[in-house]
Amino acid sequence: MKGIFAAAAIVALAAAPAFAQDTPDEIAPDSSHRPAPRDLCSDRPGLDTPACTVDPGRLQAEIGLGGWTLDRQADQRQDLIEAGDILLRYGVGATTEVRLGWTAYGHLRTRDRTTGTIDRVDGIGDVTIGLKQNLQHPAEGKTGLALALLPYATLPSGHRGIGAGDWSAGLIVPASYKISDAVSLELSPEIDAAANESGSGRHLAYGTAMGVQLHLSKTVRLTPELQFVRDRDPEQHATMSSAALSFDVQPEKMTQLDIQAVAGLNRNTPDVALSFGVAHKF
Repeated sequence: MKGIFAAAAIVALAAAPAFAQDTPDEIAPDSSHRPAPRDLCSDRPGLDTPACTVDPGRLQAEIGLGGWTLDRQADQRQDLIEAGDILLRYGVGATTEVRLGWTAYGHLRTRDRTTGTIDRVDGIGDVTIGLKQNLQHPAEGKTGLALALLPYATLPSGHRGIGAGDWSAGLIVPASYKISDAVSLELSPEIDAAANESGSGRHLAYGTAMGVQLHLSKTVRLTPELQFVRDRDPEQHATMSSAALSFDVQPEKMTQLDIQAVAGLNRNTPDVALSFGVAHKF
């Protein structure tokens, strides 16, 4: 598994000069001859990951201000509340960005549906580091295909119950096809060495998210999505499926506000998740 992730990262870096395109309409100079900032392109909201990368020398902060996830099983009910779900993206090249993610606070409440016993866990979440290498259209500014590779690793810094309990790693291949200024198709296949439910060791998980971005105007976007994941945890193999609808608006050119609702489509998936947040490029 480690070899797959390492090889993918090497291929991405080697292929970038040949495939990545920074055309004049994607990076146009301003009056000071410094490249003008690309349009804001955020990972938030949504189940998919965009293929775009942040401009070199610029920092983009994406913050989940609040989120709630409900997971009801036959024997228990779990409510997870998260705040300060932070993703920092920094452009280190024309087609390359480094990424740092962390959840500042999580509160997990578990109620046994038979006895009524309630357990509560509070704490910080895990840290995730990654590198996104764009292979085609780093600004996603043109019609046609945009493509990237995103290897990442998660470090077990969080409280048990809030964090996974052990390290994990994965590879996402973000892709989008812009049909017009109003409609884009998205696809984000992924393969992971996911942390076991027991909190020790790893197992294979894989799946994909897919969606349609509908640009209702230059500053307003609506995105319906589906996601399917096959998780081969030693304790129980499961297939999870979700449907999501997200809405975002840009009150300013480099600022975005968003909200998202996710519904589980089978019993292996949390019933519902709601979240809202903000993104800003500096």
